[in-house]
Amino acid sequence: MTEPTREAGGGIHLTRDPSARTLAELGVETWPVWTCGVSTFPWTYDATETCYLLEGEVVVTPDGGAPVRIRAGDLVTFPAGLSCTWEVRRPVRKHYRFED
Repeated sequence: MTEPTREAGGGIHLTRDPSARTLAELGVETWPVWTCGVSTFPWTYDATETCYLLEGEVVVTPDGGAPVRIRAGDLVTFPAGLSCTWEVRRPVRKHYRFED
């Protein structure tokens, strides 16, 4: 069952298990793929990013905020200007796009 999109903290919007229709409407399969092994690193978003995790698990902690757990099957939007720390707990493979 698809969970509604919710604000997960720090302006991060999270949808657990979006429908195939939603993914098709967004054109997710045409987006580039990014991979990352187990690691921890700081990141600042210069532009809004939407991504769909194909594999893996990550905990993203906005600076000064609460951690957000993201796992395979999640559709996530990170707002431009967000500074955070990525803790990749299981190797990640994701489709992603940046808004113009």
